[in-house]
Amino acid sequence: MDQFRSLLFTPASRPDRFESALASGADAVCLDLEDAVAPPDKASARTTALDYLATRPPSAVKVGLRLNGRASGWFDDDLKAAAGARADFFMIPKAAGAREFAMLQRAIGEARPFWPLVETAEGLMNCWEIAAAPAVAGVLFGAFDFSAEVGCDMSWEPLLFARSQIAAACARAGVQALDAPPAAIGEPEVLAAETDRARRLGFTGRACIHPAQAAPINTAYTPSAAEVAKAQAVIAAFDAAAGGPALLNGKLIELPVARAARRILERARGLDG
Repeated sequence: MDQFRSLLFTPASRPDRFESALASGADAVCLDLEDAVAPPDKASARTTALDYLATRPPSAVKVGLRLNGRASGWFDDDLKAAAGARADFFMIPKAAGAREFAMLQRAIGEARPFWPLVETAEGLMNCWEIAAAPAVAGVLFGAFDFSAEVGCDMSWEPLLFARSQIAAACARAGVQALDAPPAAIGEPEVLAAETDRARRLGFTGRACIHPAQAAPINTAYTPSAAEVAKAQAVIAAFDAAAGGPALLNGKLIELPVARAARRILERARGLDG
């Protein structure tokens, strides 16, 4: 499965930005029909996105399409368009439960990855089943909509419970967990600190809304050479002890530590691939 360290949202109504988004270094680009497009421009943005997807040149960057929500007046037309779209994945806003993905799969007619956004109280309540639903490749935390619905502040502490639930649900299901995009542009220190916090919580990547945010997010979610070397040393010590407890530089190495080290190596190998 493709690993998305960074996913860049680009308004589907702005074709002049499509190529620069692909050149940003982001692992994935999502043409946005929802929040980034004003209501009068929805139909033309849909046509623009479909035309681009039909004719875009080959690229290592995955390009997806974010539909409008099911409760909107544009969802039905978006879904009909998605059935013939050459998108690598589909992003589904305000996911409420797992059953809707079976319906979406039938409507689209072929297996392509879904990325639901958990951004409501109902979605958070059902995030364990959403993450485990068929064809779901990962979950994106919609912090802005979630904060607006719950009435909580956008700072780290009020959203920690929601982030923890999503990270754990995705880990259980074996899918990716992407954090919400940064609220501010041009604050590299804040971007680095927030991204590192989410990574340490268990998130595997992060969305972004500006091309300049892709590179620092990629760096944060790429195991460093030192981390890879340490993980290799941990695995070597654990294997030398035949899977039993081992000591490495005065620290105890047991199965959970070895599992964490293997996860780092698997991620590094996947990115190299």
